[in-house]
Amino acid sequence: MNFPLPFFVLFSAGIGSNEPCFEIYLNRSGINSIDLPRGMIQCVTGDNLHIKFVNRGAPIHITITSANASMFTDFFHENVYVVDEAVLMVPIYPDIHEGFFNLEIIAGYGGMKTTVRVDVIHPPQKKPIISEELPIQPVSRGRPHLLMVMMGIAVILYTAWLYTAIELLNITSFLMLIVGALYIWYRQR
Repeated sequence: MNFPLPFFVLFSAGIGSNEPCFEIYLNRSGINSIDLPRGMIQCVTGDNLHIKFVNRGAPIHITITSANASMFTDFFHENVYVVDEAVLMVPIYPDIHEGFFNLEIIAGYGGMKTTVRVDVIHPPQKKPIISEELPIQPVSRGRPHLLMVMMGIAVILYTAWLYTAIELLNITSFLMLIVGALYIWYRQR
C-alpha cells in the first residue's frame, strides 16, 4: 500500500486532540542541544503522552528510549529524524498504579544525552452532579415578608375606607404601600 505522503510527514503532522502536548526543543541553545520543558511532565492513565520535538536548527537525528517504562506502556525505543518538528505519542495503560518512568533522549549520535522524568497519575475524580429538583410550589420559610404584611394592612385600610369614607384610612393605606416599597428597594443595596 502506497501512502501519498512519506511516513515522516505523517509523523510530524501533529496531534489532533485536546490532550496536553509537552515541547522539547532541539538545537535551540547550541548544536545538538536538548532543552526540556520547565514544568513536570505528567500523563494520565489511559491517555496518550504527546511529546513534541521542535527543532530550531539543522535537521537532527534523535533516539528516545525508556528502560523502566514497561509497567506503564509498550513504548521502549524510537528513532526520529526531526526536520522542523515531530510528535511522539506514547500510549499509557489504563489500569495501572501511579508512578513514574524515565525517557532518555540522545541527540547527535550519542553526543548529547538527557533524561526526563514522566509522572503517571490517575485522572482527577469528578464530583457527581446531583441534580436537585425544584419544588412545584415554592416552600415558605420563616416569617412573612414585611412588604406582604404592609400590603395586607393597606388592603384592610383601603377596604375600610370604601365602606366608611374616612379619608385618613385611604391616605394611611397609600403611605403604607409607599413605605413598604421603599423599604424593599433600599434593603437590596
